[in-house]
Amino acid sequence: MSAVPLEAVVRAEDRAAQVPEPVAPLGARARLLPALGAVYRAQLSRARVARIPLLFVATFQSVGIMILMRGVVDGGGEAHAVVAGSSVLVVAFVALNLLAQYFGQLRGDGGLDHYATLPVPPAAVVLGAAAAYASFTVPGTIVTAVVGCGLFGLPLTHLWVLAAVIPLSGAALAGLGAALGLLAPRPELATLLGQMGMSAALLLGVLPAERMPGFLQYARDLLPSTYGVEALARTFGADPDWGAVALDLAVCAGVGVASLAVATWAYRRAAVR
Repeated sequence: MSAVPLEAVVRAEDRAAQVPEPVAPLGARARLLPALGAVYRAQLSRARVARIPLLFVATFQSVGIMILMRGVVDGGGEAHAVVAGSSVLVVAFVALNLLAQYFGQLRGDGGLDHYATLPVPPAAVVLGAAAAYASFTVPGTIVTAVVGCGLFGLPLTHLWVLAAVIPLSGAALAGLGAALGLLAPRPELATLLGQMGMSAALLLGVLPAERMPGFLQYARDLLPSTYGVEALARTFGADPDWGAVALDLAVCAGVGVASLAVATWAYRRAAVR
């Protein structure tokens, strides 16, 4: 029986120690659409109980504003503006105000760290939360529009355009709300900015543009929801200008893409801090 030299055994052990162990490959990063669907379902189930009472508040607020304006506005183009602005105000209350508060609290209590550890694209987190919050505005917006048409004697014929106004206005306002919440240094400031944004939507969206001073009319053009309001208001006429309606919706869509892109950038910036 032969003996193996001690030096050979030591050299063999050294070579074995120098060989790195195989590292298990990391799982593939989730694709955008599946991740978006997962975040949307999670946010929808989470916010269903907490946000439904606030949705009733937003609807009653908009209906109450229309009742008050009924004593000032009789009909015509001003009635179109009041009904359209009050309907989109429901979207602003939820998608702008509440979403700013949500992302502000998420950043303040460290909730962003949880999302940062998941293999989920940042755009999926922002878009999923925005879509979930905007979904809560659908019943309230429809109820407000139907009640407003009854109050001011407007036709219900073209209310199907809400199928485009709600998601496009919701995307624009939700992106703005998410960006405000993510960029605000404190949750209290995010809440303040969200409420100020909703107040701007109330002032500039519900009041007829003809009764505003010139500088407020320019400020109205900068508000993302203005183009959704204009698109809906045009459909109440006897012969709607569908080209102008399509143009307003296209502008609203462009603003929505831009605001969601800014919100995604703000999420990346807040998540790495």
